[in-house]
Amino acid sequence: MGFNFSSHVITKLQDDHDVTQKEVMECFANGEAIYFLDPNEDHQTDPPTFWFMAPTNRNRMLKVCFIRRGDDVDIKTAFEPTSDKHLDTYRQQAGLPSCWPNEE
Repeated sequence: MGFNFSSHVITKLQDDHDVTQKEVMECFANGEAIYFLDPNEDHQTDPPTFWFMAPTNRNRMLKVCFIRRGDDVDIKTAFEPTSDKHLDTYRQQAGLPSCWPNEE
């Protein structure tokens, strides 16, 4: 799997969210590979946008939004959720235990 970061996305990650490309890739490695379609009409793309949440290697929880293009992944954005409610929603939708990602 290849990860593609446009120059615009790199700038947005750094300037708006203080997220590195390395942290995004860590989330893919540390996540559960449970991805959801982004239902927001403003975020609709072709091919579709997916999202998930996962911790970095330093246990920083990020929401990652991306587009699949064959075996490659185009990163759209990644950021810390604004409240614990977002993580709780992801856990519920993904069928993960309430202790995830700390213990399983």
